[in-house]
Amino acid sequence: MYESFYKLSGKPFSLTPDPRFFFGSRGHKRALSYLRYGLKQGEGFIVVTGDIGAGKTTLAALLCEELADQGVIAGRVESTQLGPTEFLAMLSATLGLRHEAGNKVALLKNLETYLKARARQGKRVVIVVDEAQNLPVETLEELRMLCNFQVDERPVLQAFLLGQEQFRDVLADAALEQFRQRVIASCHLGPMDLEETRAYIEHRLKLVGWQDDPKLSPELYAEVHQYTGGIPRRINTVVDRLLLFGYLEERHELDVDAFETVRQELLEEGFGEEAVAARRRAAGKAREEAGTALPGAEGLELRIVDEPLEEERSEERAAPPPTQAAPRIVAVEPESSLAARVAALERRVEELEAMIGGAREALLEALVLGKREARRKRS
Repeated sequence: MYESFYKLSGKPFSLTPDPRFFFGSRGHKRALSYLRYGLKQGEGFIVVTGDIGAGKTTLAALLCEELADQGVIAGRVESTQLGPTEFLAMLSATLGLRHEAGNKVALLKNLETYLKARARQGKRVVIVVDEAQNLPVETLEELRMLCNFQVDERPVLQAFLLGQEQFRDVLADAALEQFRQRVIASCHLGPMDLEETRAYIEHRLKLVGWQDDPKLSPELYAEVHQYTGGIPRRINTVVDRLLLFGYLEERHELDVDAFETVRQELLEEGFGEEAVAARRRAAGKAREEAGTALPGAEGLELRIVDEPLEEERSEERAAPPPTQAAPRIVAVEPESSLAARVAALERRVEELEAMIGGAREALLEALVLGKREARRKRS
């Protein structure tokens, strides 16, 4: 596609996290420094949080590469919607251990034996837990207990946890007091500013041999920053689309007009930031309506309950059957609040949007080519 047109050696804005493209913004350098500090300490938890698409997974991949170069045994756990026993099984599989699903005692014993054996060999084991905000409180407590294993008064396992911003709310749970006391450092990955956004774009382009083709106007960087909020994954999405547009239109300079065309196309397709923001506003309105339905009943659902008629159980029953009670409205604790369900769906939508980026390219090219041909026919 556009790689050959612009004489690039690869795709600079892939949505798949790649540590080769790591960009050291102020926030990312700080987070990486905390991770390296925690590694030197050899104990405790390091927590890094950030918005969706802020670069946490790329950070985790880079850390795992560094650990491998240092001879540290590193395991990376990415599927985190797991109970304690499931998490132990996932960790065992990550470390290459045989495991018996559902047998928590056997899982713990195997892990303890493995970790202590590695420690006696002078080797360290570190696990990097991505998407940690999905871990239930019980699983986090199981992880804390697992990190209590020691050899010669030194922990045999250390964990780095990377999660979305709500992970900080999870850690505030009263049941995690002991866990919080083991956190030796934490930081939050915020968005990049305009200067960092421009440097980020040029950094990724230069890694694939960019020679100022296409030429990017200074005003374009400001538009991209405002549109994406300085979030790396959003920047990748829109700049990748800009390069595709430039290739299809045979342009060697991209400016604000090109950006506006791409922005409008993304909006029409329902994947632009405006479309996503509209869905979020609708979801937020739904949450507000659910939360204000009954004063003092935040977190509750209103349901109409029909009291059932009590059937006559035997002919010998002396008392007459009771009459049917009128339907009444009651406030009940939902299985999961509307807000939580909406938030989970929002996260799932954004994850799916990121995952389909690569597979969508052929369809996007056909769509843009069709629009281009239609414009030519009209002109």
